[in-house]
Amino acid sequence: MICVTRKDASRVESVHRALVLLKILVEEGSLGVTEAASALDVNASTAQRLLATLVHDGFAVQAKDRRYLVGPAMQNPGLATRVPQLTDRLRPALEELRYRTGETVHLAGLVGTRVLHLDGIEARTHVLRFGLRVGVWLPAHVTSSGKALLADLSDEEVDARYKTVLAGARGQHVDVDLESLHDQLDDIRESRIAWNFEESEPGVAALSISLGEFGGQRVALSIALPVARYTRERGEKWSQDLIEVAAAVGAMRQ
Repeated sequence: MICVTRKDASRVESVHRALVLLKILVEEGSLGVTEAASALDVNASTAQRLLATLVHDGFAVQAKDRRYLVGPAMQNPGLATRVPQLTDRLRPALEELRYRTGETVHLAGLVGTRVLHLDGIEARTHVLRFGLRVGVWLPAHVTSSGKALLADLSDEEVDARYKTVLAGARGQHVDVDLESLHDQLDDIRESRIAWNFEESEPGVAALSISLGEFGGQRVALSIALPVARYTRERGEKWSQDLIEVAAAVGAMRQ
């Protein structure tokens, strides 16, 4: 029987971070140390060590301008077949959710302890509406998408991620109550729906559901609107809409 120690857990997290950097390299074409540190919520020295490891194993190369590029190990013909972009594959789900709700909807992915809004469709029928946040990073624990995605992880994994961030250079700027967060994650695991009432920004209500891992990335769908237009009845209906759209996505990838 293999005993998983804290050291083993740390190594698994390091693999996760390296894979995140590899995904960014493939999608963006190049990556700097500062960008890598920001994407992972770690300090620059940690990001540089991870990038150096990718270089050592041939998955990345460093250019003259000190930015990192995709390395020769990624040029294997077996990796050359283009997989449709995640946003392309999940766009129909976003469109269906926007059609059902009439509100602004987003697709978001989890990286470390933050979420990146990968795609979205803005509401059109309301003068007062929630604007698009595509390309915006936010702390996972204050967003409905982030909480839905964190609920997919074990309590130990959540604690490990926040322990890493809190010990880093940005730790003093991370305001998280882990006990309260775990209580919320327990509720989300039971209902599948995560909520955000003015936690990420004033005047905003949002609800979300995780799609799990899709194309190697943990992603979630969310609905967001001005809190003044939110009602309990709408929340109940939209929760069911999220569950049904998520089920359709799950059937699509089987």
